Amino acid sequence: MRFQTPLVPATLIRRYKRFLADCLLEDGQEVVAHCANPGSMLGLAEPGMRIWLEPNDDPKKKLKYGWRLVEHDGGHFTGVDTSVPNRALKAALEAHQVPGLPAYETVRAEVKYGANSRIDFLLSGAQDTYVEVKSVTLSRQHGLAEFPDSVTARGAKHLAELAAMVAQGHNAVMLYLVQRNDCTRFTLAADIDPTYDAAFVAARRAGVQVLGFDTRISPEGVDLGAPLPLAELPHWPLAPDQCKS
Repeated sequence: MRFQTPLVPATLIRRYKRFLADCLLEDGQEVVAHCANPGSMLGLAEPGMRIWLEPNDDPKKKLKYGWRLVEHDGGHFTGVDTSVPNRALKAALEAHQVPGLPAYETVRAEVKYGANSRIDFLLSGAQDTYVEVKSVTLSRQHGLAEFPDSVTARGAKHLAELAAMVAQGHNAVMLYLVQRNDCTRFTLAADIDPTYDAAFVAARRAGVQVLGFDTRISPEGVDLGAPLPLAELPHWPLAPDQCKS
């Protein structure tokens, strides 16, 4: 997935009201950017951080910049726009380039299902596969990505609805897309949201498949990367596929 317009570097002054960020461009101009991320952005919104913004000239948009990336020491990037994973994954799904998924013929996005919800992707074939996608940006240990970065009742609801799809005879996949290029594993931040952790355990027991992928991130764009292993937490029971001899 390519960014529509070339990104420009800036320095973060502050993030506020969740969706706004004051930023300082390299020419000294101060601008307000839209932050498309409702989470806490733990570790990603410290004043003085080097960030990348996407300019736009759309007259319908009040803000002329969108915050897309954080650049870390060593040239590593984290994508902060939560809409990007679905856009990047859609292209890979349509090209049948996502390892680990059951066979499918067509891809549909934002299909109604469950209790007033929409599944990110419905893959149709001999058996329907429901795919929910979560953007993972938190990393508190070197090389380990964690989800979520704040309490997410909506995320727990999605896990329960995926489990319900399995009970109805469908496939269901919880796919964690790590929007960082400095992590080699992913897991849950159970201390941040124990309720989501419990919902995750219940969903795995019900047969929901769990997949994780990294991303290739640069100021040019974000693309699906390689599969990432799930770092099991000590209190988790064995998943059904691990119980097979």
